[in-house]
Amino acid sequence: MSKEFIIIIGIAYYVVTVGLIILVLNLMQKKEKNSYRKSLQELEKNKNLLVSAALMAELKKVEPLVINTPMKAQFLEWQHKFEVIKTEDVPRITDMLLEAEEIFDQKDYKVLKKKLSDIELDIYYVKTKADFLLEEIKEITLSEERNRETITKLKASYREILVKYQEHKNEYELISSPLDLQFERVDKLFSAFETHMENHAYQEIGKIVKALDDLIGNLRLVLEEAPTILMLGKNILPKKMESILKTSANMEREGYNLDYLNIAYNISESNKKIADVFQRLNVLNIEDSVLELKTMHDYFDSIFNEFEKERISKKIFSDYSRTLTLKISKLTKINDTLLKKLKDIQYSYDLGEEDVAIVFQIKEELALERGEYDDVIAESREKKSSYSHLGKEMELLNVKVSKTEEKLEVALRTLGSLKEDELRAREQLDEMKSILGNAKSLMRGFKLPFVPNRYYVELSEATEAIANMVEELEKTPISIKVLNTRVDTARDLVLKFYNTTKSIIKTAEMAETAIVYGNRYRALSRDVEFGLEKAEKSFYNGDFKKSLETAIEAINVIEPGIYKKLMEEYEG
Repeated sequence: MSKEFIIIIGIAYYVVTVGLIILVLNLMQKKEKNSYRKSLQELEKNKNLLVSAALMAELKKVEPLVINTPMKAQFLEWQHKFEVIKTEDVPRITDMLLEAEEIFDQKDYKVLKKKLSDIELDIYYVKTKADFLLEEIKEITLSEERNRETITKLKASYREILVKYQEHKNEYELISSPLDLQFERVDKLFSAFETHMENHAYQEIGKIVKALDDLIGNLRLVLEEAPTILMLGKNILPKKMESILKTSANMEREGYNLDYLNIAYNISESNKKIADVFQRLNVLNIEDSVLELKTMHDYFDSIFNEFEKERISKKIFSDYSRTLTLKISKLTKINDTLLKKLKDIQYSYDLGEEDVAIVFQIKEELALERGEYDDVIAESREKKSSYSHLGKEMELLNVKVSKTEEKLEVALRTLGSLKEDELRAREQLDEMKSILGNAKSLMRGFKLPFVPNRYYVELSEATEAIANMVEELEKTPISIKVLNTRVDTARDLVLKFYNTTKSIIKTAEMAETAIVYGNRYRALSRDVEFGLEKAEKSFYNGDFKKSLETAIEAINVIEPGIYKKLMEEYEG
């Protein structure tokens, strides 16, 4: 490929690239131009909708209704607002659109963009004014239909309330005067509504409808809640307060202290609140009245619960005041007796101060508990505390005394078990001596040709352990910890010796039986004879286990399974 051809290709690529860039830029410019043209058209359309047919139609509907001075003034104001929109706002926006067209033709899109934003904002502002004006006018043009519908519903609701009042008038006797005045006021407002409708005084009609809605709603609420208010305030609560005063007076005569309940003050404050509720009820203001009265009702119910709690607490206090003094006295007596014997126990069983410290601790606790008991009793005699407080104090004291009682029981078991341990050790000493003697008798009764050395070693260990145990029992004072160790050691060694003795004797018996049993086969087999001779030799050397194994092995040549048969014969 020649150099000239390469240059031509490069130029061609350059030309094509430049052409593509120009094409893309033209397309982008065309798209931007179309976008701005579309925006101008949209704004033009929105401008033309500002003076809507609906607005002009509503203004025409109002014109026949202008029969009084206030309405005439309102109508003129609306006409003025409409003319401002029509003759000032819309032409101004038109001029702005023309300016935007000129900028568009000059292709100054940067300036055009800001201009379009200003026009859009201005159109939105004028449209908002027009919409608001339309809503104001509709308030009048649709007023009659809408208010008629509302008044019809209010009249139906009012008739329902009035019938209920007339049928149950005796329930509202205390507030009949303000209720009658309120019903009369509602009737006047209904008449005023009709008058203003005839005179097209629409500015006042909305206020009348709102007032009727509020009054009828309040009347309905009063008729629903007034019976409850009257029943609670005039009947239930006064009776409860009277019963509470009577009950509290009787309980105070019986010795109960009820100062913490502040009954007189709370009843006085409750009467003030009830009076306030009825003052507000006389002007038909029942806001939160039922809630306040029900809260007082719940409070007085809680007072009766407190009375019952005091009665129960008095019984608890009385029960504990009798039982606790007896329990504390009993525990003190037991602990004092233990203290008197403590030095002897310490000396007899080699106890240190830390071993008996619990007894002195119990003595201090019982003294403190006796003091607390006396304080509570003294407090009860002064009649300055409620039984709920005194009962709780006694319950807490009872818990403390019960814990001290548990400590004393543990101390008694611990110290009392020392003598039991000593007696049990002496009993076990006799048992171990008996076991040791039986083992030796067994060995003497079975005349073995040779006694294995382990028999004598274990006999020596068991005998020494028993001697150590006897030595510990003869000491003064006795150390129970050491004694228990000696007892355990001696018992283990004696039982070990006894089991060893039985094992030696049993093995020797079985070996002897096997040899005697095998003698019948001596003549039949030289191997059997040779094996039995070895077994006899081991037997006389005291190796009874090896003797048994050798004898069984020899006999097994002639009679397989001999071990099982020998065991059955031995057991038999």
